[in-house]
Formats: sequence, structure tokens, C-alpha cells
Amino acid sequence: MSQLPELIQSLLQPEAYPEPPRTVELLQTQMSFVLLTGEYVYKVKKPVNLGYLDYTTLAKRKFYCQREVELNRRLCPDTYLGVVPLTRESTGAVCINGRGSLVEYAVKMRYLPQEAMMDVLLDDNRVSPEMVASVAEKLANFHETAEATAEISTFGDLATIKQNTEENFTQTEKYIGHTIAGETYDRIKKYTTDFIESNVPLFRKRIQDGRIRDCHGDLHAAHICFTDDICIYDCIEFNDRFRYCDVASEVAFLAMDLDMHRKPDLSRIFVSAYIKSSRDSELPELLSYYKCYRAYVRGKVASFQLDDQYITDDEKKTILSQARQYFELAVSYI
Repeated sequence: MSQLPELIQSLLQPEAYPEPPRTVELLQTQMSFVLLTGEYVYKVKKPVNLGYLDYTTLAKRKFYCQREVELNRRLCPDTYLGVVPLTRESTGAVCINGRGSLVEYAVKMRYLPQEAMMDVLLDDNRVSPEMVASVAEKLANFHETAEATAEISTFGDLATIKQNTEENFTQTEKYIGHTIAGETYDRIKKYTTDFIESNVPLFRKRIQDGRIRDCHGDLHAAHICFTDDICIYDCIEFNDRFRYCDVASEVAFLAMDLDMHRKPDLSRIFVSAYIKSSRDSELPELLSYYKCYRAYVRGKVASFQLDDQYITDDEKKTILSQARQYFELAVSYI
């Protein structure tokens, strides 16, 4: 693991914050440094270009911070407080919203209790059928009002669907034999191609029926918090193509993640409740395909993290195991 950037080291100091916390905890994703200060969370985007996202300039990071706040307020309005500047003071220290020169931006959020996160509750067997049905109802209502323009509908056409899947396979070739077995890779790729070619009329009908929407894009259990209301947060802001999708793909994402947590009964209840609320009778025809697709994406993203210089070797051992599990889950849907 390489040394943390100087800016992040500065933000690990309590005095960097307008409401100095007792401690600061650092979490990381492939895209961001996430600083937990107790009452608040500050998210700083890494200056990276991963092909499907580009945070390499300060202007781009500011823009995507603003987009993150705007888009996430759709499903979690009270959590996303805004975008704050990071400044370098005359002492050389970096602080939040100071008077010095601007060096970076961060998304400021209210802290969501970890013990109320769906993935944590699933591991403790504390998610009920009623809870997943409530998530399904909220999601169906969101999809009903989510933006659906002629431009967004084009993201449901065959060219875009093929682009998304081919990108997955191209970007994971380097991990064959490490996170994914060659036989598994070949089998999923053939299944994906065959399914698309065999279901052209269905994909076209989904567009005609207005099922392509501006969705959340990253709907798994770790992004759902059961507070006073159900907060669904951390949607994809960095690439519209990943957010503009068939609502069936979004439903399949969480259904797949419930399978990953070994809760197939809750997965079935969630899907059934969504179909009842949305009256989307064609969704079951697409469910296994999109479950496979979403599990593959999760395996791909976990594989990418193995190349992150700031993630420790111990963390990478866990990530390696997760990546392999996701690819194994993906092939199980065939």
C-alpha cells in the first residue's frame, strides 16, 4: 500500500473540520476517500480516470460532487447536505470550508448508522419480508416518477446493451485465472450473447413501454438504510449510461445481492412485491439475465480494486474472495 495523499492525511486530523470530531475514520472505494467524523461524512473523489469515469481535474470533481448531491436527493433527500470546498490555510494545513486557497471539493452528508444498513441487518438475520416489500414499493414509486425521455430510452436499445456487456468482458480479460476462471468467463459471455440475440423483440418492447428510466444504478444492500424512512443512497453520478437502464436491471441488482447474502426467499419476496406495485408482468423474463449481468459487474468492480495502490494487502485478500464469489454467482443464473 502506498502512502496516503497529503491532503487525505490532513483530513485525518480533527482540527480540519468546522465541527471538530473526537476521531476521524477513513474508508475507501476505488473512486473516493470517505471520512467519517461522527455526525457527518465527507466524500473526496480520487483524481482517477478508470475509463468509465473521469475525475482527473478539479472542475470535473466539483461537477460530479454536485451531480452526486442532486441525484441522491431523489431517494435520500435529508442526507445529502451539499458540496463543500477544501482549502489550504496559511499554516499549510488543509481544512473544510476554510479561508485559504481552494484545493479540492467534498460531498458532505449526514452520517447514516451502520447498524441500520441492509447488508448489516441481513448478516444478523434482522431483515423481514415486510422490510424488503417496503423497499420494493419505494423503488416502484421512484421508477414510476423517474425521468424517462426519448434520449434516456435510447439507452435500452441493443447497441447500448451490447456495449455494456462487451465492456464488461473486455475489462475483465486481464483477471481470467485470478478472479474468474476461463471456463466461467466463456460460459457467461456465450449466454449473454445468446440471450440478447434471442430476445430482440422483448428488449424493443421494453423501450416502447417506457421501462427505460433514470434509475439509481447501484442498488445493492449496502446502499439501503432503514432509518425513520428508507434511505437509498450512493447512486451512480459519474456515468449516465450506467444509470439510464431498464427498471428490470435495477430490480435484478438488489435481488441478486439478496441471493449473495444467502437470502433467496427475501429475493423472491422483493421481486414479487415490486411486480405487484409496478404491474411489470414482463420482468420475470429478464430477471435471470440481469441478475447474471449485475453479479458480473460486481465481480468486475471488485477485481478493479485489486489494482488500487491505496488499498492494503489484507483488504485485497477479502476483495479477491468477494470477486470470485460474484463471478460464481453470475454463472449460477445460467
